[in-house]
Amino acid sequence: MRVWIGCGGYTNDDWAAPGLIYEGVKKDAYLETYSRYFDAVELNSSFYAIPGLKAFEGMARKSAGRTRFAVKLNKVFTHDRAPTDADYDRMLQSPGPLADAGLLGPYLAQFPYSFHRTADNRKYLLGLAERFAGHELAVELRHASWDKPEVREGMAEYGLIWVSPDYPPVGGMPEPQVHVTTDVGYLRLHGRNKGSWWEGGSAAERHDYLYNRAEMDEWAEKIALVADDLSELYIFFLNTTRGHALKNIPMLREALNARGVPIQTPDPGDEGRLI
Repeated sequence: MRVWIGCGGYTNDDWAAPGLIYEGVKKDAYLETYSRYFDAVELNSSFYAIPGLKAFEGMARKSAGRTRFAVKLNKVFTHDRAPTDADYDRMLQSPGPLADAGLLGPYLAQFPYSFHRTADNRKYLLGLAERFAGHELAVELRHASWDKPEVREGMAEYGLIWVSPDYPPVGGMPEPQVHVTTDVGYLRLHGRNKGSWWEGGSAAERHDYLYNRAEMDEWAEKIALVADDLSELYIFFLNTTRGHALKNIPMLREALNARGVPIQTPDPGDEGRLI
């Protein structure tokens, strides 16, 4: 199993704080710097506006072939749920430069908590799967009504990747387990900030959480149990607020290595800072 580990987005201004990896780095060099530390990234900007070919060409160039990109579907697919044929064409064609460079990971469909398991929503998800046939599509379903073996069996039938989540213990959402529906796994660690998950005014507040070593050991154990079932596993830390993810990723790497799951750790070079 090849494990890819990174963060939700790379344009995190919090990381320009003293001692963190963007200290003294210009914004247009963030991706170049990020790619020296992490071999995967979840692209957030595509949720708000689908970048064009030139933007993706720039990402491939700046990351210097070191980083895999999981591309989040635009909100028209997951929140508005009214994509046009043009939206599908742009979403599938624009990341072409990443695919050509061997840097394209799965697409990510991040559905909101309000997307319950209803007949209409099941039909919509099936249609989405059909339109993305031939492409890896990871699906995050935040409402607990989807957290059932029969749902995962259906996803496996259509080649959809179940996104295994770690959410705060607030109830009503899927349990923190690693489930396998294809030979590619996908794990999103949101942190466990129970107090601000529903009430937080921003994503930064909701993800303001630093995992402790025991919590990283817990996830390493779960990952080790499915290692033989996967060819690849993508792990993304969403707790980028105040650099928490920068501290947690080395913890998880160490915990996985200790359990016989080999991790390829990028070498940031002579100028790299310890994180």
